[in-house]
Amino acid sequence: MHSKVVIIGSGPAAHTAAIYLARAELKPVLYEGFMANGTAAGGQLTTTTEVENFPGFPKGIMGQELMDNMRKQSEHFGTEIVTDTVTKLDLSQRPFRYSTEFNPDETHTADAVILATGASARRLDLPGEDKYWQNGISACAVCDGALPIFRGKPLFVIGGGDSAAEEATFLTKYGSHVTVLVRRDALRASKTMATRLLANKKVTVRFNSQATEVRGGDDGLMTHIVVRDNAKGTTEVVEANGLFYAVGHDPATGLVKGQLAMDGEGYIKTMPGTTMTSVEGVFAAGDVQDKRYRQAITSAGTGCMAALEAERFLTDNEE
Repeated sequence: MHSKVVIIGSGPAAHTAAIYLARAELKPVLYEGFMANGTAAGGQLTTTTEVENFPGFPKGIMGQELMDNMRKQSEHFGTEIVTDTVTKLDLSQRPFRYSTEFNPDETHTADAVILATGASARRLDLPGEDKYWQNGISACAVCDGALPIFRGKPLFVIGGGDSAAEEATFLTKYGSHVTVLVRRDALRASKTMATRLLANKKVTVRFNSQATEVRGGDDGLMTHIVVRDNAKGTTEVVEANGLFYAVGHDPATGLVKGQLAMDGEGYIKTMPGTTMTSVEGVFAAGDVQDKRYRQAITSAGTGCMAALEAERFLTDNEE
């Protein structure tokens, strides 16, 4: 099968790109994956509960429903959605060649490719983590911090870098108090961020400390965590209604490793102000190239950019 443009991904960036390309009558093919990177089609939003900061939904919308709506909209305008995972992608020449998990012996081609494979938040695999994920545990304070279960409650953040400092500061708007657990004896955050965090009266930074277990009540929500003092070797059970991980994300870029320019953390590099990568005809959108904002709305925005840039590329290279 040959396609003018193939989209690899299933989140807001992928479906926004698909909607724009389909409306431009470019007949995009979107590979949404089958549990690609351990996540169901729809990406990280399928693992969250209520989304309150996506425009157009005054009362919020559940993450899964939002992605279901995007998928239906993509299909409505003519996107071909394939529930299969692209496992091989050769970007050495055009048309680009690829094959999938379910049909590894079949080789397909495309004139342009949009990579929207996303990123996944690093987890700590604590006892109780799976049970209370999105029932007290989150990896995005901006996404979830304003939810009712966190308002006026004691909240904890794990991490010592700028992201942890930003998340903790943000959470002070909603929680009764925020405690930051730092495994080492110092913050890795920039001097400005560290100074601001330590001066915040609603924040306590506990050095040489780490969470070792998450506990909860009969209602299915977390209520406590077990904290270990690494210096003293002691543990204590503390009240906690929210636990936010700020220990980094892993971009899903294994498919193109060694073929596209990436930064030291594995994110795809794009030309400033565009979604164009180091290979002409290949575009990257969403969290796979964005390690700063990581929001559904910014992913959708770059999906739009990738579609328009792919359309221009295809027009300029028509035979």
